[in-house]
Amino acid sequence: MHSTAVILEGPRRLGLGQIALTAPGDQDLVVDVTHSGISTGTEKLFWSGDMPPFPGMGYPLVPGYEAAGEVVEAPPGTAFKPGDRVFVPGANCYGDVKGLFGGASNRLVTAADRVVKIDPALGAEGALLALAATARHAMAGLDKHLPELIVGHGVFGRLLARLTIAAGGKPPTVWEIDTDRQAGAAGYAVLHPDEDERRDYTCIYDASGQSDLLNTLISRLAKGGEIVLAGFYPEPLSFAFPPAFMREARLRIAAEWTREDLAATRDLIDHGALSLDGLITHRADPENAEEAYQTAFEDPACLKMILDWRASA
Repeated sequence: MHSTAVILEGPRRLGLGQIALTAPGDQDLVVDVTHSGISTGTEKLFWSGDMPPFPGMGYPLVPGYEAAGEVVEAPPGTAFKPGDRVFVPGANCYGDVKGLFGGASNRLVTAADRVVKIDPALGAEGALLALAATARHAMAGLDKHLPELIVGHGVFGRLLARLTIAAGGKPPTVWEIDTDRQAGAAGYAVLHPDEDERRDYTCIYDASGQSDLLNTLISRLAKGGEIVLAGFYPEPLSFAFPPAFMREARLRIAAEWTREDLAATRDLIDHGALSLDGLITHRADPENAEEAYQTAFEDPACLKMILDWRASA
């Protein structure tokens, strides 16, 4: 089998290519991808060449860990069948081409235990499940507090805010400096940081990925308050110790989702507790992948870019 996939040959060198797929094993599914998302976090760092050393990194690679599609081959005993609509968090099935993420492809092979069934009615929004699950992972579990302040009103910040409300929490405040991104709030306030005078937040979630914000965020904490680093930071983080000392500040790093997060987030969506509406702002044909990736990474008005693979199947 072969696939048409986005191939990142090196920093800012990206296009479509044909790749031979690894033959599926007895616990593998073959999935035809209909939609894949472009991540403005880790994928942008690979595209720009700014990603710090990371296990499995290298070029050429197939990017993308946000894919939704249809099962076309499913061995018995996998709990899947042809026709099932699924979310796939990427794949590593491209031979010598690295599949560190591997979701930006019109067909892929993946282990069945990595895949989650989703409602066919989700359409392109099904590709957002990993991002929503990442937000859920940051918030769910023992000794975790809901955010009172969220920094950044991109897709991830919006999902954090929506999940806070879905969990019964008080609507958070969200900071956003880009005027194009200040719109679109649903039941919570979005402010420029200069408009917010509060300095007693007990829990701040940073969804910006900006490495130089820690001192600013620490200055807004209540005593014993917590900062959750929910982005991905390419540069070393540092902060002035005395203000953090005076506040007895706590720092927590939120890692990626687990399969449990995927399933729980899928259930929230299916039961109407979490909406993915209004998060996709741009769509593109994979033939225009080079332009689509540049738009996703450089246009502030682009919250989420989706590649539509249906015409290339």
